[in-house]
Amino acid sequence: MMYYNFVRIHKTLRVTPAMAAGVTDRLWEIVDIAKLVEDAEAALKARGPYKKHV
Repeated sequence: MMYYNFVRIHKTLRVTPAMAAGVTDRLWEIVDIAKLVEDAEAALKARGPYKKHV
């Protein structure tokens, strides 16, 4: 969905759907999407140990 909405220029719109909707003002590249995924994975924290309820 990211590629379709942010990277691919559509023939009828002549821009990406995200640009037509005003979500972004630039044409994204695959590298931009990969960077978002890497940043999201880096932000994940390890969960603490499980504590039993008494």
